Amino acid sequence: MLLETKKKIKKEIREWVETIVIAMVLAFFIRTYFIQAFKIPSGSMLETLQLGDHLFVNKLVYGTKIPFSDKKIWKLREVQRGDIIVFKYPVEPKKDFVKRAIGLPGDEIEIHNKIVFVNNIQLNETYSQHKDSRIFPDDPAIPKEVRPRDNLPRFKVPAGQYFVMGDNRDNSLDSRFWGFLPEGNIKGKAWFIYWPLNRIRIIK
Repeated sequence: MLLETKKKIKKEIREWVETIVIAMVLAFFIRTYFIQAFKIPSGSMLETLQLGDHLFVNKLVYGTKIPFSDKKIWKLREVQRGDIIVFKYPVEPKKDFVKRAIGLPGDEIEIHNKIVFVNNIQLNETYSQHKDSRIFPDDPAIPKEVRPRDNLPRFKVPAGQYFVMGDNRDNSLDSRFWGFLPEGNIKGKAWFIYWPLNRIRIIK
């Protein structure tokens, strides 16, 4: 009787261990290739995304990296202008940032008094906001920390890179300040807000 009890306990323990291992492998696989949870760390995307919003990132849409390689598989489409993307911050790759894709490879961008032009056409940005009425000119006399905020001379986005900006234009550390975003840094597309409950929605 005692031997049967021990065997039963061992079997139950083995089943629990197998269940936990399978769950961990599935979680790793899903997080690596399909979906990742992300928390908005700042107000740079106001009012589209609020500080503290919890969202899911679709890692499949732009393709997922093969481990220990730069090659991508299962790519559904390329990044499109207006997509809200999560990426590794080029200056500090251990940090994840979220911004909106404004300039695609080959685009010519110009910012004049807070207005963004793409390929000589003013961008219709219903999502952006400006809470600071001041306009900083592109002038060497202006501190470099704020100079590119409102005015940038025309430039071309290099192949394989993107120009990204936060929707909260007067308070966003984005491509205006640190440069272009390499395609390899992109983790995925912001997809779905799941918390707080009153904010649940698909991100567009």
